[in-house]
Amino acid sequence: MASRSLGGLSGSRCGGGGSGSGGKKSLSARNAAVERRNLITVCRFSVKTLIDRSCFETIDDSSPEFNNFAAILEQILSHRLKGQVTWFGYESPRSFWDYIRVACRKVAQNCICSIENMENVSSSRAKGRAWIRVALMEKHLSEYISTALRDFKTTRRFYEDGAIVLGEEANMLAGMLLGLNAIDFSFCLKGEGLDGNFPAVIDYTPYLKFTQSSDSISSDEEELRTLGSSGSESSTPENVGPPFIMDENSWFNKCKRVKQKYQLTLEQKGYLEELLRLRENQLSESVSQNKILLQRIEDSDLAHKLEKEQLEYIIVELQDQLKSYQSLDQLSAEVSLSQTSLDPSQSQEGDGKQDTLNLISEGKEDTPSLLGLCGSLTSVASYKSLTSLKSNDYLASPTTEMTSPGLTPS
Repeated sequence: MASRSLGGLSGSRCGGGGSGSGGKKSLSARNAAVERRNLITVCRFSVKTLIDRSCFETIDDSSPEFNNFAAILEQILSHRLKGQVTWFGYESPRSFWDYIRVACRKVAQNCICSIENMENVSSSRAKGRAWIRVALMEKHLSEYISTALRDFKTTRRFYEDGAIVLGEEANMLAGMLLGLNAIDFSFCLKGEGLDGNFPAVIDYTPYLKFTQSSDSISSDEEELRTLGSSGSESSTPENVGPPFIMDENSWFNKCKRVKQKYQLTLEQKGYLEELLRLRENQLSESVSQNKILLQRIEDSDLAHKLEKEQLEYIIVELQDQLKSYQSLDQLSAEVSLSQTSLDPSQSQEGDGKQDTLNLISEGKEDTPSLLGLCGSLTSVASYKSLTSLKSNDYLASPTTEMTSPGLTPS
C-alpha cells in the first residue's frame, strides 16, 4: 500500500511537473509576443511624434523625440540577436551593426563603407547609431530595413526564433519607417549620442495616456493627498467626478497646436505663392528670349538663302562667259585653218613678201608707218589685210628700182 501511495504521489508530481513546463513555455511565448507588440506599437507612436514635431522645428540630436525613436529602433534591431561564437566556444555579445553591415550591402549607393571608415566611431554599437542617423539624413532608412529583411537567410543566421525581424511585425516596421522620408534631419556624427558604452533606454511616458472615467470615486489629487496622509481609512473624497481643469487644459493645448499648424501652413502657402510668381516671371522671360532667338534664326536663314542665290547667279554668269570665250577661240582657230586651206598660192606669195620685208628691214630702220602697216602677223585681222594686198601696188621691188631708166648710169 505504501508503495502504491508513493507511486501515485510520484506520478502526480510528474504530471504536475509536465504541466508546469507547459505553463512556462506558454508564459514565455506570451511574454515574447507582448514584448514584440509593445516595441512595434511604441515605434509607431514615436514615428508619428517625429512627424508632428518636424512641422514646428528641425529634428536634430537635441530632440527628445528623436532620441527616443533611436532607442526604440535600436531595441527592435537588437531583439533576440544571437551572440558571436569564438574559437574557444564562448559566446560574445554582438551589436545590430554586424547584421546591418552584411544584409544592407546590396543597397545601391549605401553608406556602409563610409561608416566603417569613420575615425571617431570605433565600437560596433556606435557605428550602428551613426548608421541610423546617416540613413535618416539620406531618407533611405526604410529602404535599408526592407533590403535587410528580404535577405531571410542572413536574418535567420543572426537572429533567434521569436525575434521581431523574423515575425510578421517586420513588414509593419518597414512600412511605418517610410513616413520618415518626409522629414529633414540634421545630425552631428561626433556627439555624445554615438557613445556605445551604455545601452539605449526607452522613455514610455510620452506615449502613456490615462483618462479617468466618470465612475471613478476619487480624483488624482485626492489619491495623492490620501497617499501623503497618515493613511487613515476614514478619509473620504470631497469632490466626486472627472477633473474638468485637465480637460480645459487639454482643449487649450489642442487649440494652440491647431493655431500653430495653421500659421505654419499659412507661411508655407505664402512661400509657395511667391515661388510660383517667381517661376512665372522666369518662364515669361524665357519665352520672350526664345522668341528673340527664333527671330534671329529666321533672319539668318533668310540672309543665307539670299547669299546662296546670289552665289548661284554669279556661278551661272561665269559659266556662260567661259563658254563664250571657248567658242570665240574655236571660231578663230577654224577661220585661220579655212584661210590657209582655201588659198595656198596667196600663202606662198605671202611668204615671199614676208621674206622681202625681212630683207628691207635689214637694210633700213623700222619706221612707225611701216610697223603700223605690217601689223602683227599673229592676229587674224592683220593677217587678212596682208593677204589681200598686192605687192606691186604698195611695195617697190628692189629689182624694179634697179632697172628703171631714170636711175641707170650715163
